[in-house]
Amino acid sequence: MLLRTTDPFRDFDRLTQQLLGTTSRPAVMPMDAWREGDRFVIEFDLPGVAKETIDLDVERNVLTVRAERGTRNGDWEPLASERPRGAFSRQLVLGDNLDLEHIEASYDAGVLRLVVPVAERAKPRRIEIGSAHDAVQGSTEKQAIEA
Repeated sequence: MLLRTTDPFRDFDRLTQQLLGTTSRPAVMPMDAWREGDRFVIEFDLPGVAKETIDLDVERNVLTVRAERGTRNGDWEPLASERPRGAFSRQLVLGDNLDLEHIEASYDAGVLRLVVPVAERAKPRRIEIGSAHDAVQGSTEKQAIEA
């Protein structure tokens, strides 16, 4: 007699790993992001992806990165297949304090690097403080000139 235990969640776990990925095989593009002074830098790992297949779009505050790693053609037999193939897409919601009109993008050694400057309106600025006496004196001088 064969005793077999069933796990109703095993198939569900396998499906979630395929859709959402695992730590060893993420389903989305791995990304790092950081701030360097007045700019934000975002890097995506896209090994084996041709530069021509990468597409960047910005609509409102949403940055969309699309890329494609082609499938193999011809007579071959897979022995291991851990790298996902096909089209990839990732969206980031960027804040209002970034200048989305001046994003710079470069691609080197399988890493897509985006540099997004902070918008001028979001940069800290110094505000001069006057005195109430200056404001009253300025309006008195203005009235004297107009008279």
